[in-house]
Amino acid sequence: MSKIVLGSTPKKITKDLSFPLLDGTVGKIEVDFIYRTRKAFAEFIDDHLVKMRAESTAAIEALKAKVADGDDSAASVVTEAELTLTTLDGQADFIMASVSGWNLDVKFDRDAVEQLVDEVPQAATAIIQSYRAAMTEGRLGN
Repeated sequence: MSKIVLGSTPKKITKDLSFPLLDGTVGKIEVDFIYRTRKAFAEFIDDHLVKMRAESTAAIEALKAKVADGDDSAASVVTEAELTLTTLDGQADFIMASVSGWNLDVKFDRDAVEQLVDEVPQAATAIIQSYRAAMTEGRLGN
C-alpha cells in the first residue's frame, strides 16, 4: 500500500477499457485520462455544458429566424443527420478535453477521435463514462 501525499496529484491516469462490439467480440483500448480534482472536474463539466447549451441555443435561434422569414418547410426542420453530427461533435470535444493519448495504431488527434466516435460509439461511451467515474468516484473499474 502506498501512503497518500496530499497535493501530489498525477498528470494522467492510464486506463484499460473494454466494451462489447456489434459483432459480439470485446473491443479494447488503453487511454491516458487527464487527471482533474473533483472541483476541477465539476468546472470542466460546467464549461462543456455551457458550450453545448450555447450551440443548441444558436441552432434554435437560426431555426426560429427561418420560420420568422416564412420558411416553414420541411427543410427548416432539424434532421437526424444534423442531430447525429451534433452528438458526435460533443463526444469528440469531451474526449479531446479529457484524454491525452491512447494505444491505437493511429495518432491521437481530433480526426482520429471523430472517426472513433463515428465508427465505434461503444468506445466513446466507455471512455466518457469511465472518465466521469474516475474523476467523481475515484474509481477506475469498468
